Amino acid sequence: MSALFQPFKLKDVTLRNRIAVPPMCMYSANDGLINDWHQVHLASLARGGAGLVVVEATAVSPEGRISPGCAGIWNDQLAQAFIPAVKAIKAAGSVPGIQIAHAGRKASANRPWEGDDHIPYDDPNGWQTIAPSAIAFGANLPKQPKAMTLDDIARVRQDFVDAAIRARDVGFEWLELHFAHGYLAQSFFSEHSNQRDDRYGGSFDNRSRFLLETLAAVREVWPEHLPLTARFGVIEFDGRDEETLAESIELTRRMKNGGLDLLSVSIGFTIPGGRVPWAPGFMGPIAQRVRDEAGIPVSSAWGFGDPKVAEHAVASGQLDQALIGKAHLANPHWSYQAARDLGIEKPSWTLPAPYAHWLERY
Repeated sequence: MSALFQPFKLKDVTLRNRIAVPPMCMYSANDGLINDWHQVHLASLARGGAGLVVVEATAVSPEGRISPGCAGIWNDQLAQAFIPAVKAIKAAGSVPGIQIAHAGRKASANRPWEGDDHIPYDDPNGWQTIAPSAIAFGANLPKQPKAMTLDDIARVRQDFVDAAIRARDVGFEWLELHFAHGYLAQSFFSEHSNQRDDRYGGSFDNRSRFLLETLAAVREVWPEHLPLTARFGVIEFDGRDEETLAESIELTRRMKNGGLDLLSVSIGFTIPGGRVPWAPGFMGPIAQRVRDEAGIPVSSAWGFGDPKVAEHAVASGQLDQALIGKAHLANPHWSYQAARDLGIEKPSWTLPAPYAHWLERY
């Protein structure tokens, strides 16, 4: 049996394989409210055979959206809209997950196909961004954010807690905290974006504080028997990789001790212009180091869309779970195709029974 198609148990949740669809922003919500497009999109991904389908980065507050089209879960109406998607994912045999997020200084941006840049200050569709320090990201995102007060920090932490409660109550069984990609939590951890002189800035302990406190607060309300995970940028590819990775592994150890069940290993993207060495499976060895040194299960995306690359990553111990994003958009039945490519006998078993029946009979 292929390693990629072995079941994966985390807490009381058992995934049918090591394949997961990671969060991919659709930028198609209205004031945070998802719609028929999202229901069709998510159901199609689940029916393809992936063990886990994680809903796109879902903002914990209006200011936390990347763009005006981003999904949100900051009130009960928004949360209730996810119920059909949760049911559809489960009906197709996948586990429904959700990523909750705050975009920080990268918020208030146009949708990618409308510029992927900051909305002008005088445009009513935009809003004031917030961050640990009043430092703009730069490049296409030049807006200077407002430096957060201690009250702001407490409010956003509570927003994450409230979002987790809503996700729990509408039936999600896997929760991911978005601590990556230069968004709010990542920008607290990075010295590139955090120049505070209080207990949330400066030293490693202080820069880690927002992430650890938010994790602890969410851990109190998220069911102990369900996986609590995070996506975290462990490396920036900025020339300080060894130092950043060592700090990231130590923070991962502390998050594990604080109740984290799995880390989705990603890139920081805290500054523009990082020299990312794009190649198939290039994050695999980095993820394995986090897995081995922090003693926690890991997943990763970025270049695992080739079934043989994904199989190698899982079989060799680099990953516990392969995140297959864009390849699933091109082919929602990626799992079936992967099983064929890996030489699995009767690969149609990876699909829902009605599909398998037709593929095997005729």
